[in-house]
Amino acid sequence: MEEKTKMALRRIPKIDEVLLVLEGEEAWKGFPRHMLVDACRRAVGDVRKAILGGVVAEKSAVDVAEEVKKKLTSYRSFSLRRLVNATGIVLHTNLGRAPLCEEAIERIIEVSRGYSNLEFDLAAGKRGIRYDHVTDILCALTGAEDALIVNNNAAAVLLVLNTLSQGREAIVSRGELIEIGGEFRIPEVMEKSGAILREVGTTNRTHLSDYEHAIQERTGVILKVHTSNFRTVGFTEEIGLKSLVELGFRHGVPVMNDLGSGCFVELEQFGFEREPTVQAALQSGVDVVTFSGDKLLGGPQAGVILGKRDIIGAVKKNPLNRALRIDKLTLAALEGTVKAYLDERGGYERLRVLRSLTEPLTAVRERARKLLDRLRSLSMKDFTFTLKEGKSLAGGGSLPTQEIPTALIAVTSKSLSASGMEKRFRALDVPIIARIHEDEILLDLRTIEEEEFPFIETGLGSIAGRKR
Repeated sequence: MEEKTKMALRRIPKIDEVLLVLEGEEAWKGFPRHMLVDACRRAVGDVRKAILGGVVAEKSAVDVAEEVKKKLTSYRSFSLRRLVNATGIVLHTNLGRAPLCEEAIERIIEVSRGYSNLEFDLAAGKRGIRYDHVTDILCALTGAEDALIVNNNAAAVLLVLNTLSQGREAIVSRGELIEIGGEFRIPEVMEKSGAILREVGTTNRTHLSDYEHAIQERTGVILKVHTSNFRTVGFTEEIGLKSLVELGFRHGVPVMNDLGSGCFVELEQFGFEREPTVQAALQSGVDVVTFSGDKLLGGPQAGVILGKRDIIGAVKKNPLNRALRIDKLTLAALEGTVKAYLDERGGYERLRVLRSLTEPLTAVRERARKLLDRLRSLSMKDFTFTLKEGKSLAGGGSLPTQEIPTALIAVTSKSLSASGMEKRFRALDVPIIARIHEDEILLDLRTIEEEEFPFIETGLGSIAGRKR
């Protein structure tokens, strides 16, 4: 070891010396002492590692204390934060998917403010069932006989398969053995559920006879998976849900339909490709349907299980159900969300996801012009703002081939590259997540509400101020 390195190691401040600096300042007196000590120990350790790594950077106790302060400050700030989704991806999985409607937010606040009748039957004066708070309305909206809610759709699929097909075969088309985000694969979920996978057909073509030939005494369920995040085109064939239901009925085998991104609204009326609705699936006579609460439904993360009373009853009694159940806040948000669908005149437009997907281009373009005027009025000479047209995406594994016309504001800077701007956008108090194209930052107005304009104005002003 070089003498210079040895000298630097000997001059590393002691933990007590760093603590003394911090304890002399009022701002850090409220922290638990063990946290202060641990933060000091880590900071001193980082200095030691830097010296041993060849970076001979001697630091005083005051210097090390400054590093500790940064760490302590990070503890006081929130990691999970609101941001502006300017990507144009409406259901952005990394950005929290569906924003909640006002009714859902109000229900969360009201229910979480104090105690609630989560599992208390007010009419009978005895213990109740938490799922009852949304069962009636979900059944009335969709035509299901019964309902159960778990924490996400993967859990819903796992729970239903475990109930109907543990130790037995679950028949599914090879063309429907999908993988969605986070390496969630249908075959792996089936394996964890205890079901035995029985693949039928080929990737592009599966016939009704393939299903029928696979049915035997060990068959527990016929599973149809909606390939919501991709499409197979060309020489293809798949069997409709109604035909599978008739087949299952003839052989006494229940049929399950995993919709993935469950939708209550006919999106074809807005020019979208066909997306099966939950109501249509249930009208086919299927035994059980599963889907997500935070995708096209527009609510909180949840797995919704709807279907026939005997099937849902068996699923409710599964011991796994308790491990997958939802809490009172999710229930409150889900109840607030589904209320929007009671207004057949378009009350669902109160749900931001559906509003963003179906909003006419003229309205998006008008909002873009408003933002453009406001940004240009800030007189930030280093920035140039240009109105453009482009395409948005549904995201979240929904409507995979559908591009949605949108209006964009392209932002360029004389002194900052697009990647440099994008990095600064992410570092704002209210981060702005945008996309980069040909050295421009693109702000997609299909996923930006007018109430979010101040965040963008303040953010750009902050970046311009720091540059100056």
